[in-house]
Amino acid sequence: MSEGDKARVTHFGYQKVPVEEKARRVREVFRSVAGKYDLMNDLMSFGIHRAWKFFTVLLAQIRPGQRVLDLAGGTGDLAARIVPRVGPEGEVVLADINEAMLAVGRERLTDMGLVGNVRYVQANAEALPFPDDHFDRVTIAFGLRNVTDKDAALRSMYRVLKPGGELLVLEFSKPRLPGLRPLYDLYSFTALPVMGRLVAGDADSYRYLAESIRVHPDQDTLLAMMESAGFERCRYHNLSGGIVALHRGFKL
Repeated sequence: MSEGDKARVTHFGYQKVPVEEKARRVREVFRSVAGKYDLMNDLMSFGIHRAWKFFTVLLAQIRPGQRVLDLAGGTGDLAARIVPRVGPEGEVVLADINEAMLAVGRERLTDMGLVGNVRYVQANAEALPFPDDHFDRVTIAFGLRNVTDKDAALRSMYRVLKPGGELLVLEFSKPRLPGLRPLYDLYSFTALPVMGRLVAGDADSYRYLAESIRVHPDQDTLLAMMESAGFERCRYHNLSGGIVALHRGFKL
Protein backbone atom coordinates (compact mmCIF):
# COMPACT_ATOMS: atom_id res chain seq x y z
CA MET A 1 0.00 0.00 0.00
CA SER A 2 1.44 3.37 -1.01
CA GLU A 3 1.74 6.30 1.39
CA GLY A 4 -1.08 8.02 -0.52
CA ASP A 5 -3.35 5.00 -0.06
CA LYS A 6 -2.53 4.83 3.66
CA ALA A 7 -3.45 8.49 4.04
CA ARG A 8 -6.91 7.78 2.66
CA VAL A 9 -7.64 4.89 5.05
CA THR A 10 -8.94 5.12 8.61
CA HIS A 11 -10.34 2.90 11.35
CA PHE A 12 -13.96 1.83 11.52
CA GLY A 13 -13.68 -0.26 14.64
CA TYR A 14 -10.99 -2.81 13.80
CA GLN A 15 -11.64 -2.52 10.07
CA LYS A 16 -9.64 -0.27 7.77
CA VAL A 17 -11.97 1.68 5.48
CA PRO A 18 -11.59 4.59 3.05
CA VAL A 19 -11.75 7.93 4.85
CA GLU A 20 -14.77 9.06 2.85
CA GLU A 21 -16.66 5.91 3.87
CA LYS A 22 -16.28 6.14 7.65
CA ALA A 23 -18.71 9.02 8.20
CA ARG A 24 -21.40 7.16 6.26
CA ARG A 25 -20.87 3.98 8.28
CA VAL A 26 -20.95 5.85 11.58
CA ARG A 27 -24.21 7.53 10.52
CA GLU A 28 -25.69 4.11 9.78
CA VAL A 29 -24.65 2.79 13.20
CA PHE A 30 -26.28 5.63 15.09
CA ARG A 31 -29.33 5.74 12.84
CA SER A 32 -29.83 2.08 13.73
CA VAL A 33 -29.48 2.51 17.50
CA ALA A 34 -30.97 6.00 18.01
CA GLY A 35 -34.31 4.82 19.38
CA LYS A 36 -32.70 2.59 22.04
CA TYR A 37 -29.54 4.60 22.63
CA ASP A 38 -30.36 5.96 26.09
CA LEU A 39 -31.72 2.63 27.33
CA MET A 40 -28.61 0.85 26.11
CA ASN A 41 -26.38 3.43 27.83
CA ASP A 42 -28.10 2.67 31.13
CA LEU A 43 -27.79 -1.08 30.62
CA MET A 44 -24.20 -1.07 29.37
CA SER A 45 -22.83 1.20 32.11
CA PHE A 46 -25.21 0.05 34.87
CA GLY A 47 -26.33 3.68 35.02
CA ILE A 48 -22.86 5.00 35.84
CA HIS A 49 -22.80 7.13 32.67
CA ARG A 50 -25.11 9.52 34.50
CA ALA A 51 -22.44 10.13 37.15
CA TRP A 52 -19.79 10.67 34.46
CA LYS A 53 -21.97 13.29 32.78
CA PHE A 54 -22.85 14.95 36.08
CA PHE A 55 -19.11 15.25 36.84
CA THR A 56 -18.48 16.77 33.40
CA VAL A 57 -21.13 19.46 33.81
CA LEU A 58 -20.02 20.16 37.37
CA LEU A 59 -16.41 20.79 36.30
CA ALA A 60 -17.54 22.90 33.33
CA GLN A 61 -18.75 25.57 35.81
CA ILE A 62 -21.32 26.82 33.33
CA ARG A 63 -22.89 30.14 34.32
CA PRO A 64 -26.14 31.91 33.40
CA GLY A 65 -25.95 33.77 30.12
CA GLN A 66 -23.21 31.62 28.60
CA ARG A 67 -23.33 30.00 25.17
CA VAL A 68 -22.50 26.28 25.12
CA LEU A 69 -21.99 23.92 22.19
CA ASP A 70 -22.83 20.30 23.02
CA LEU A 71 -21.15 18.55 20.12
CA ALA A 72 -22.11 15.02 19.06
CA GLY A 73 -24.88 15.68 21.55
CA GLY A 74 -27.08 12.93 20.16
CA THR A 75 -30.12 12.28 22.30
CA GLY A 76 -29.57 15.38 24.44
CA ASP A 77 -28.56 13.63 27.65
CA LEU A 78 -25.77 16.11 28.41
CA ALA A 79 -27.60 19.12 26.97
CA ALA A 80 -30.53 18.48 29.32
CA ARG A 81 -28.15 19.09 32.23
CA ILE A 82 -26.65 22.20 30.64
CA VAL A 83 -29.78 24.09 29.55
CA PRO A 84 -30.97 25.01 33.08
CA ARG A 85 -27.48 26.25 33.95
CA VAL A 86 -27.26 28.80 31.13
CA GLY A 87 -30.75 30.10 31.94
CA PRO A 88 -33.12 31.92 29.59
CA GLU A 89 -30.50 34.53 28.73
CA GLY A 90 -27.98 31.87 27.63
CA GLU A 91 -28.00 29.43 24.74
CA VAL A 92 -27.23 25.76 24.19
CA VAL A 93 -26.54 24.47 20.69
CA LEU A 94 -27.12 20.73 20.42
CA ALA A 95 -25.16 19.56 17.38
CA ASP A 96 -24.78 16.12 15.85
CA ILE A 97 -23.80 14.79 12.44
CA ASN A 98 -26.60 12.21 12.60
CA GLU A 99 -30.11 13.43 11.84
CA ALA A 100 -31.78 10.47 13.61
CA MET A 101 -29.93 11.10 16.87
CA LEU A 102 -30.60 14.84 16.61
CA ALA A 103 -34.32 14.18 16.16
CA VAL A 104 -34.38 12.06 19.33
CA GLY A 105 -32.55 14.82 21.20
CA ARG A 106 -34.98 17.48 20.01
CA GLU A 107 -37.98 15.37 21.03
CA ARG A 108 -36.47 14.60 24.42
CA LEU A 109 -35.65 18.19 25.36
CA THR A 110 -39.00 19.42 24.07
CA ASP A 111 -40.83 16.82 26.18
CA MET A 112 -38.84 18.04 29.20
CA GLY A 113 -39.97 21.61 28.53
CA LEU A 114 -36.44 22.72 27.69
CA VAL A 115 -37.26 25.11 24.86
CA GLY A 116 -36.50 28.69 23.94
CA ASN A 117 -32.77 28.70 24.58
CA VAL A 118 -31.87 25.52 22.66
CA ARG A 119 -30.85 25.36 19.02
CA TYR A 120 -30.39 22.18 16.97
CA VAL A 121 -27.75 21.97 14.25
CA GLN A 122 -26.70 19.03 12.09
CA ALA A 123 -22.95 19.52 11.88
CA ASN A 124 -19.68 17.74 11.20
CA ALA A 125 -17.22 18.21 14.08
CA GLU A 126 -14.36 18.56 11.62
CA ALA A 127 -15.82 21.71 10.04
CA LEU A 128 -18.14 23.41 12.51
CA PRO A 129 -20.54 25.93 10.93
CA PHE A 130 -20.13 28.57 13.63
CA PRO A 131 -18.22 31.87 13.86
CA ASP A 132 -14.82 32.18 15.49
CA ASP A 133 -14.77 32.90 19.25
CA HIS A 134 -18.47 32.08 19.63
CA PHE A 135 -18.91 29.67 22.56
CA ASP A 136 -17.97 29.84 26.24
CA ARG A 137 -17.85 26.05 26.50
CA VAL A 138 -17.71 23.13 24.09
CA THR A 139 -18.64 19.69 25.37
CA ILE A 140 -18.43 16.38 23.55
CA ALA A 141 -19.44 13.18 25.33
CA PHE A 142 -18.69 9.79 23.78
CA GLY A 143 -18.49 11.26 20.30
CA LEU A 144 -14.86 12.07 19.54
CA ARG A 145 -13.87 8.45 18.91
CA ASN A 146 -16.37 8.32 16.03
CA VAL A 147 -14.84 11.33 14.27
CA THR A 148 -12.70 10.50 11.24
CA ASP A 149 -10.14 13.32 11.58
CA LYS A 150 -9.87 13.99 15.30
CA ASP A 151 -7.10 16.57 14.89
CA ALA A 152 -9.24 18.60 12.49
CA ALA A 153 -12.18 18.35 14.89
CA LEU A 154 -10.11 19.58 17.83
CA ARG A 155 -8.85 22.53 15.77
CA SER A 156 -12.44 23.32 14.78
CA MET A 157 -13.55 23.24 18.42
CA TYR A 158 -10.66 25.52 19.36
CA ARG A 159 -11.64 28.00 16.65
CA VAL A 160 -15.27 28.37 17.81
CA LEU A 161 -14.36 28.80 21.49
CA LYS A 162 -14.05 32.27 22.93
CA PRO A 163 -10.74 33.24 24.55
CA GLY A 164 -11.03 31.95 28.11
CA GLY A 165 -13.43 29.23 26.95
CA GLU A 166 -13.04 25.55 27.81
CA LEU A 167 -13.35 22.28 25.93
CA LEU A 168 -14.48 19.20 27.86
CA VAL A 169 -14.12 15.79 26.19
CA LEU A 170 -15.78 12.87 27.98
CA GLU A 171 -14.80 9.63 26.27
CA PHE A 172 -14.05 5.98 26.80
CA SER A 173 -10.34 5.51 27.36
CA LYS A 174 -7.80 2.93 28.53
CA PRO A 175 -8.27 1.22 31.93
CA ARG A 176 -5.49 2.06 34.37
CA LEU A 177 -6.65 0.02 37.36
CA PRO A 178 -4.55 -3.16 37.65
CA GLY A 179 -6.45 -6.24 36.50
CA LEU A 180 -9.37 -4.26 35.09
CA ARG A 181 -8.51 -4.46 31.37
CA PRO A 182 -9.10 -8.22 30.79
CA LEU A 183 -12.42 -8.09 32.63
CA TYR A 184 -13.45 -5.00 30.67
CA ASP A 185 -12.50 -6.63 27.37
CA LEU A 186 -14.44 -9.77 28.21
CA TYR A 187 -17.52 -7.71 29.05
CA SER A 188 -17.20 -5.47 25.99
CA PHE A 189 -16.85 -8.21 23.41
CA THR A 190 -19.33 -10.71 24.87
CA ALA A 191 -22.04 -8.89 26.81
CA LEU A 192 -22.36 -5.72 24.70
CA PRO A 193 -23.18 -7.41 21.36
CA VAL A 194 -25.65 -9.71 23.12
CA MET A 195 -27.40 -6.76 24.78
CA GLY A 196 -27.37 -4.92 21.46
CA ARG A 197 -29.07 -7.84 19.74
CA LEU A 198 -31.67 -8.39 22.47
CA VAL A 199 -32.53 -4.75 23.23
CA ALA A 200 -31.74 -2.79 20.07
CA GLY A 201 -31.94 -5.61 17.54
CA ASP A 202 -28.42 -4.77 16.39
CA ALA A 203 -25.40 -6.73 17.62
CA ASP A 204 -23.04 -5.42 14.92
CA SER A 205 -23.38 -1.76 15.93
CA TYR A 206 -22.46 -2.54 19.53
CA ARG A 207 -19.57 -4.71 18.40
CA TYR A 208 -18.36 -1.66 16.44
CA LEU A 209 -18.74 0.54 19.53
CA ALA A 210 -16.57 -1.85 21.55
CA GLU A 211 -13.94 -1.90 18.81
CA SER A 212 -14.00 1.89 18.37
CA ILE A 213 -13.07 2.30 22.03
CA ARG A 214 -9.98 0.11 21.56
CA VAL A 215 -8.61 2.13 18.62
CA HIS A 216 -9.30 5.52 20.25
CA PRO A 217 -6.18 7.37 21.51
CA ASP A 218 -5.24 6.74 25.12
CA GLN A 219 -5.33 9.45 27.78
CA ASP A 220 -1.87 10.90 27.20
CA THR A 221 -2.11 10.75 23.41
CA LEU A 222 -5.40 12.66 23.43
CA LEU A 223 -3.91 15.20 25.83
CA ALA A 224 -1.05 15.80 23.38
CA MET A 225 -3.51 16.11 20.49
CA MET A 226 -5.42 18.81 22.37
CA GLU A 227 -2.20 20.70 23.04
CA SER A 228 -1.26 20.45 19.36
CA ALA A 229 -4.65 21.96 18.46
CA GLY A 230 -3.79 25.01 20.60
CA PHE A 231 -5.43 24.19 23.92
CA GLU A 232 -3.60 25.14 27.11
CA ARG A 233 -3.76 24.02 30.75
CA CYS A 234 -4.82 20.60 29.48
CA ARG A 235 -5.47 17.83 31.96
CA TYR A 236 -7.56 14.72 32.33
CA HIS A 237 -9.45 12.91 35.06
CA ASN A 238 -9.69 9.12 34.99
CA LEU A 239 -13.13 7.85 35.91
CA SER A 240 -14.08 4.28 36.83
CA GLY A 241 -10.47 3.14 36.78
CA GLY A 242 -9.74 4.78 33.44
CA ILE A 243 -12.56 3.11 31.52
CA VAL A 244 -13.65 6.70 30.89
CA ALA A 245 -11.59 9.89 31.00
CA LEU A 246 -12.64 13.53 31.07
CA HIS A 247 -10.14 15.73 29.20
CA ARG A 248 -10.17 19.49 29.67
CA GLY A 249 -8.37 22.29 27.87
CA PHE A 250 -8.66 26.08 27.62
CA LYS A 251 -8.36 28.59 24.82
CA LEU A 252 -6.36 31.38 26.42
